[in-house]
Amino acid sequence: MPPVGTRLHRLKERIERLSATYQRPAGSVTLVAASKQQGVDKVVQLARLGLADVAENYVQEGIEKIESVRRLRGDGTAPLRWHFIGHIQSRKCRLIAENFQWVHTVCNLKVARKLNQYRSASNPLNVLIQLNLQAEASKSGVAEGELLPLARAVAELPNLRLRGLMIIPKPEKAFEKQRAIFRRCREARDGLNAHGFDLAHLSMGMSDDMEAAIAEGTTMVRIGTAVFGSRPATPST
Repeated sequence: MPPVGTRLHRLKERIERLSATYQRPAGSVTLVAASKQQGVDKVVQLARLGLADVAENYVQEGIEKIESVRRLRGDGTAPLRWHFIGHIQSRKCRLIAENFQWVHTVCNLKVARKLNQYRSASNPLNVLIQLNLQAEASKSGVAEGELLPLARAVAELPNLRLRGLMIIPKPEKAFEKQRAIFRRCREARDGLNAHGFDLAHLSMGMSDDMEAAIAEGTTMVRIGTAVFGSRPATPST
């Protein structure tokens, strides 16, 4: 297994190549490294190598890493931008709002209002609405028909800044089928913009479907093991 730095370099190069292939502007796709169950030492190492964005699925694990990175950096490394990409429990909204800069998984107004409650207008929280276009009962996300009213309500909250949409589609090996679901997400974002929104971001694409996501306009790809290597066998709680 190549060292962390080599994996990061190769992945950034691949994102650049795919961006050029699909005529995306240089730098328009952000690598968000998903650090679930990975050690804080790897996060710090990647930060020192230029990684700027890190995502967490679990609130407590994320906060522990955020605090540890703050203590361990100590060398002038630029602060990381922390993204929350897991299911949001109402009782965890305060911790999320106070510790993360981006939240990708807003899917109802109750959660949005709680996040808004624990943030300030001087430092608004960047949020994405999670879509569930394939009606998967096992996944969170708002149905396409409910997107516009939710987006309008979230946009009215003064301490949140609605930036775009996020999706976690069903696993699919066929490239054109991967593109099709990402295209629907992009079209949903564009549909909101046609109603007066100004949403630039799409969080879509992971290791196995990153190319299709870049082809369809993603601005953030969420990549885990391709950056960090294999996760430990013991799951987080």
